[in-house]
Amino acid sequence: MAGAAPAFPGSSQATSLAFGFLPATADVISTVEFNHTGELLATGDRGGRVVIFQREPESKNAPHGQGEYDVYSTFQSHEPEFDYLKSLEIEEKINKIKWLPQQNAAHSLLSTNDKTIKLWKITERDKRPEGYNLKDEEGKLKDLSTVTSLQVPVLKPMDLMVEVSPRRIFANGHTYHINSISVNSDCETYMSADDLRINLWHLAITDRSFNIVDIKPANMEDLTEVITASEFHPHHCNLFVYSSSKGSLRLCDMRAAALCDKHSKLFEEPEDPSNRSFFSEIISSVSDVKFSHSGRYMLTRDYLTVKVWDLNMEARPIETYQVHDYLRSKLCSLYESDCIFDKFECAWNGSDSVIMTGAYNNFFRMFDRNTKRDVTLEASRESSKPRAVLKPRRVCVGGKRRRDDISVDSLDFTKKILHTAWHPAENIIAIAATNNLYIFQDKVNSDMH
Repeated sequence: MAGAAPAFPGSSQATSLAFGFLPATADVISTVEFNHTGELLATGDRGGRVVIFQREPESKNAPHGQGEYDVYSTFQSHEPEFDYLKSLEIEEKINKIKWLPQQNAAHSLLSTNDKTIKLWKITERDKRPEGYNLKDEEGKLKDLSTVTSLQVPVLKPMDLMVEVSPRRIFANGHTYHINSISVNSDCETYMSADDLRINLWHLAITDRSFNIVDIKPANMEDLTEVITASEFHPHHCNLFVYSSSKGSLRLCDMRAAALCDKHSKLFEEPEDPSNRSFFSEIISSVSDVKFSHSGRYMLTRDYLTVKVWDLNMEARPIETYQVHDYLRSKLCSLYESDCIFDKFECAWNGSDSVIMTGAYNNFFRMFDRNTKRDVTLEASRESSKPRAVLKPRRVCVGGKRRRDDISVDSLDFTKKILHTAWHPAENIIAIAATNNLYIFQDKVNSDMH
């Protein structure tokens, strides 16, 4: 896998998630997440729905359709609510989805909107019992006087049915909007973070949670930063990290104290005074943080860059990649249109050798950590045709333009790729572009990897 992904030739698959006659904004995808095996892919949208895709088994009859993802189940996770005490409407938009490690034949996931987290169980049924002694075929109780003999009920095959049921509802844990949830490696607990607090929950207990981080000042006028994202370490259940709007990362150890207000490590890059501007603090805000699969590194995304941090080095990131540096001269207009506040996510590939993040104009960027190569690709209707090859795109700032270059002034800032996900083991990526889900798969032979 290492090094192959930035070229990312190969086939693609696109799925439109426009169901029914809901307003266009309800169809906008707000989160994308593969499960731990990569066989299932879940998306959440602004309408409160969760759509789960399942990877089809490989077929010898259709060699170019191998491993495509088809809709497996769709359900309404959240409904709009109203907080009568605060006179606030709580929208149904799904902020995050996290899969739980599979313990049995059923799958489980957590989904959250701004206030309420729900645990869902997804099960399959392909057999139904027949031949009850006390019930008829419609399920009604028989007259006991008519039962003259006993029979053993049997299981008969039926069409596959996917059932989704709510198992737990975790409510009333947050005053502010939930921005992230993360399942612990102990598989028993998870945490949820809002702007000022992080809570620790047990998956079996819904009526209480433990507050493990609280940065709310006594006087709200003294507020200088907010929590933007948080995640548990993939292997050490006592460690977690949270990022702030000031561009810093705080690594906390739950063994040190019950309330982790005092961090174990602070990761912060010193600011270059020569680059100081009115927008410095806004563009330095971290919008996403992800531990590498190995647990050695952290990946962060701010407005213009992605950075890789080593857990053993707090002073500065070990790698910094420019996502769209050509926008530095456009920050004033991006501020006026509120685009400067867009929250882009980032993702590692399965071997932690390639990183991916989104940009504007339906572009997304890939950076190879080994070869230092990078590429800009586009998620579009043209590239979603079967067996279509993704062609690298290039943004031209000034001077000579090549034939396929796009001018920075021609970029469409309404088309933005905020949410991306990478298959945990293979070169398969999921890209959410407004209300469309694009799934691209690297079909290059293994000798080219």
